[in-house]
Amino acid sequence: MASVVPLFLSFYLLLLLPCLVVAQTTGNVSLGIPIIASDNAEPWLSPSTDFAFGFRQLEKKDLFLLAIWYYQIPDRTIVWYANGDKPAPRGSKVELTAERGLVLSNPQDEVIWRSNWATGEVAYAVMNDTGNFVVFDRNSRPLWESFKYPTDTMLPTQIMEIDGLLTSRQKENNFSRGRFQFRLLQDGNAVLNSINLPSNYTYDAYYISGTYDPGNSSNSGYQVIFDEDGYLYVRRRNNVTFFLTPEDIVPSRDHYHRATLNFDGVFSISQHPKNFDGNQSWAVIRTFPDNICIRMNGAMGSGACGFNSICTLNNNKRPTCGCPTGYSILDPDDNYGSCKPDFQQGCEADGQISPEDIYNLEELPSTDWPQNDYELLKPCSLEDCRTSCLNDCLCVVAVLRGDGCWKKKLPLSNGRQDREVNGRAFLKVRKPEFTHQNPQPSFPSTKREQGTVITVVSVLLGGSVFVNLILVGLLCVGLYFFYHNKLTKFHRNENAIQSSLRHFAFMELEEVTNGFKEELGRGSFGIVYKGLIQNDPADPTAIAVKKLDGVVQDRDKEFKTEVSVIAQTHHRNLVKLLGYCHEGQNRMLVYEYLSNGTLASFLFGDLKPSWNQRTQIALGIARGLFYLHEECSPQIIHCDIKPQNILLDDYYDARISDFGLAKLLRIDQSHTNTAIRGTKGYVAPEWFKTVPVTTKVDVYSFGVLLLEIICCRRSVEMEIGLEKAILTDWACDCLREGNLDALVDYDVEALNDRKKLERFVMVAIWCIQEDLSLRPTIKKAMLMLEGIVQVSAPPCPCPFNSIS
Repeated sequence: MASVVPLFLSFYLLLLLPCLVVAQTTGNVSLGIPIIASDNAEPWLSPSTDFAFGFRQLEKKDLFLLAIWYYQIPDRTIVWYANGDKPAPRGSKVELTAERGLVLSNPQDEVIWRSNWATGEVAYAVMNDTGNFVVFDRNSRPLWESFKYPTDTMLPTQIMEIDGLLTSRQKENNFSRGRFQFRLLQDGNAVLNSINLPSNYTYDAYYISGTYDPGNSSNSGYQVIFDEDGYLYVRRRNNVTFFLTPEDIVPSRDHYHRATLNFDGVFSISQHPKNFDGNQSWAVIRTFPDNICIRMNGAMGSGACGFNSICTLNNNKRPTCGCPTGYSILDPDDNYGSCKPDFQQGCEADGQISPEDIYNLEELPSTDWPQNDYELLKPCSLEDCRTSCLNDCLCVVAVLRGDGCWKKKLPLSNGRQDREVNGRAFLKVRKPEFTHQNPQPSFPSTKREQGTVITVVSVLLGGSVFVNLILVGLLCVGLYFFYHNKLTKFHRNENAIQSSLRHFAFMELEEVTNGFKEELGRGSFGIVYKGLIQNDPADPTAIAVKKLDGVVQDRDKEFKTEVSVIAQTHHRNLVKLLGYCHEGQNRMLVYEYLSNGTLASFLFGDLKPSWNQRTQIALGIARGLFYLHEECSPQIIHCDIKPQNILLDDYYDARISDFGLAKLLRIDQSHTNTAIRGTKGYVAPEWFKTVPVTTKVDVYSFGVLLLEIICCRRSVEMEIGLEKAILTDWACDCLREGNLDALVDYDVEALNDRKKLERFVMVAIWCIQEDLSLRPTIKKAMLMLEGIVQVSAPPCPCPFNSIS
């Protein structure tokens, strides 16, 4: 009898199995039943199993994306996702709750993302066969639905209202917010445009539907509809439809359909057969615009590709980006990003050698960068166009169209190579022998000069004594004048460095800054204002004017010394000094203006910079400090390295500012005790002790800054809890426990580059050692960051900074 019961139960369960399977695919989701982010997590399915809601594992195996996807298609195409900028770590969970709806939380039960609505208590949710996930109250009224909060895709039956928005991904497999948008504007036009990240400033549209009627508002659009048959159109207020999809589309009962704003800015409408044999994939029905390389042509922004890049259209009507000859990709992990010159170019970099000896002109057929013209020669022949650009130190490329020659300057934007382009581009590229160095006039070497003198003297000694005496005398006079002229030129060049600075009158700076109206920032030495110099009325030059406070303005001699020293410091990772004002009690320095602002605003903003950008910025700061510490004469100790004193140029390269404004420590004075200088959180321990202050104080500050760059957070944040409040202590704990994932807040890009991440963290902790003898020089730190010098595991420093 005992054996009959298990047999009966087994038979009973077999009968119930189909019912259990059906129960799992009804689409209904009950309260309190979570999905855990793991390798084999089961999603919530729609009744037909066409769509699934749950976790998708990313390339970084310990990170998961909460998403909706086509369940029956082999590539499991994602059509909606939550919190793409911050994927969920392994062990996270999503569940439906009565008070908060859908809640995504990490393994520490901290909320990462949640659905939001005005009022109402959740009763259940449904994963529909349309791909829409809907949360309902007890009266079956929808409280929240994924169709109302689209990401980069629209599905049939989905409607976009006025001010609706689709946003592209950053890359194909990177779900962070990208720089392209599809929007329905208030005026009724559906448009595609790019934005500036991270400020969200909107650039010119590169596709406009034309559904705005200024003469009759009833003819303007008010909805973008993707209907159940797979047609996408703009509905006007008079119920007339403007179709975006061709009319010969395949019926939806045989195909899946989607409309997606791709990461490269192309909006495509695609279809996929429901019954497939494994060989079919998504087929594109229509793309907007028809040619993004040509249609993106705004005065602002880089275009379809990055700055200095060239866009070409592939067979799928998608852009392919590439760098021209002599340029290389700025971010090796972003093939659609900006390109940088592999050589220095400009009026100062060219030196005294003839341009024909330094540069080649690379001809690029059907190529143009249409928004970078600064001069037009017309009429102009081909040869005159080439010669004009070659001999103009500002010109980087010239484009010849008909009898017109358009000269252009960096950075180049909206680059395209296409048959529609009417023009031939001539790109100025340095010859290989001058690629990695500034050309300098060639002089005979000292040894060669000495050899020539010895040879001449030897010959002369063979003649008569009287003749020899005369010739030797003439030779001595000649050598005197030769070396005297050479020495004079040397001093003239040395003085030219200082005389190259422009002296500004106070009233002149007051005028160019509009009465010191636009403040850029405040620092230890004064306030910085933005100004415009009208050197060229068509292209004014932006400047940054620092009004120095009482720290230096009362010491006239020191001010002149500092200006003189700063004027002689030239490095790509230092902010360039353009001029100064020394008039009465007014002491001001005029710097080049860097449009991308401070590292602080870039690092601690809403959008996290890419890992590659952050590592390049860190290396740039290290190289700038190395120049100040070891290549600059007299040596400069900055004394206030912090993110507010690091500026970013047009290519997001780091430039150190405010160097030379602290008390200058010359080599013979560098082991002196001075008053404390610097900013709380970045100050080295020796400032508080009776020990010599050396360049190691900058190394300590750099270590703190490096951790901020790695983690994209400030060195002290008390509101996030005592354990993590002091970044230096938290970093030491994470490194010791092997928990770098938590340190970088599960940053996918950083964790994909784990070896470099670990190397950078170890270098940072070496730099913040309380014992300054353990700290590396900035040169060694730089070489360790570059991977040239091996990095060993550092000891955890005493938490001096947190105690103080």
